[in-house]
Amino acid sequence: MNIGIIGTGNMGSMLVEAMIEGKAISPASMMITNRTKSKALLLKDKYKEIKVGANPGEVAAESDLVFVCVKPLDVYKILNEIKPQLSPKKCVITITSPISTSQIEKKVSCSVARVIPSITNRALSGVTLITYGENCSERWKRKIEELINKIGVPVHINEKITRAASDIVSCGPAFFSYLLQSFIKAAVKETEIDENDATTMASEMIVGLGELLKQGHYTLPSLQDKVCVKGGITGEGIKVLDNELGDVFEHIFQATHAKFKDDLDKVESQFSNY
Repeated sequence: MNIGIIGTGNMGSMLVEAMIEGKAISPASMMITNRTKSKALLLKDKYKEIKVGANPGEVAAESDLVFVCVKPLDVYKILNEIKPQLSPKKCVITITSPISTSQIEKKVSCSVARVIPSITNRALSGVTLITYGENCSERWKRKIEELINKIGVPVHINEKITRAASDIVSCGPAFFSYLLQSFIKAAVKETEIDENDATTMASEMIVGLGELLKQGHYTLPSLQDKVCVKGGITGEGIKVLDNELGDVFEHIFQATHAKFKDDLDKVESQFSNY
């Protein structure tokens, strides 16, 4: 199977690296392209056997499975460009949440899926969200499943929870990275701890926390109970979090969903003209 990647920005590049290093695909079986060719050539420098296509059309022509890894408002243009190279035996995957599989199916005659990755897939870990198009063949469903299993845990979602699931899986690492950095900065500001030491400790703590959950030693509530001894210091910190966090996470979901709706409206205006 030959895989094409159109767009080698942050997520496109991550998928290339994860699929190759997870042995989902060999570099020789992959062709990539990017509007700024230098970004694609950086991956070529790292994986010598990767082919760099001159344009999206060439990538689609040479590939069985095509990942479209561009911004939501650029997807429509790319689909128009690659449509002549998409036979019914091929499959197109978009990785952006505002584009539905049904919208893409109206534009192309091949199998369609949406795969929303997480930066955690770079470590061959974490969840990858999948939604199959109504007309996606069983053959392609099996192949996509095999591919995603090499880089993460595939989780099937319906359209109704796309944004919420994306917030948790795809945006979540950035949100919690921000919180962890704020945690470190507060420690440095309020105490005599060195920033490098605090960063190392916090980073290793979060890795260890992940392992505890992954290995099934605790659930999130039971872990908190285990650490938070009655009348102890941890409990005082929990009280502060309880009092001061307020509705911050509700506001995050409200903000992301508002932006999502705006993107949906803009994307719909493009596809409704078809």
